[in-house]
Amino acid sequence: MQLIFVLLISGVSAFLSGTRAAGSALLGGMVYLIPNALFAIKLFKYQGARAARQIVNSFYKGEAIKIGLSMLLFTAVFMWVKIIPLAFFSAYILVLMTHWFAPLFIVNKQKRF
Repeated sequence: MQLIFVLLISGVSAFLSGTRAAGSALLGGMVYLIPNALFAIKLFKYQGARAARQIVNSFYKGEAIKIGLSMLLFTAVFMWVKIIPLAFFSAYILVLMTHWFAPLFIVNKQKRF
């Protein structure tokens, strides 16, 4: 869902401001999306009550990877790419906010008692 949202934001940026803004928006979304995806992969490596300790360890390791990779990607973009800051940060923040609005779009049809 986040990847689709990144592509949608990039498309809107291209339509409104051109290809350079679209590239900046795409980079902003990917700077958020890549570390977040690696965190999710690391977090959901283990399942079940017996793996509680491994799950907690995976969470901390995944969060450390996420923060470190985010810093690395931000640094790389700022050093090597000429971006449009408004498009870059707007895309980053909008993709970050998808967690907040996901319950509005994803309906859980399972009934719990």
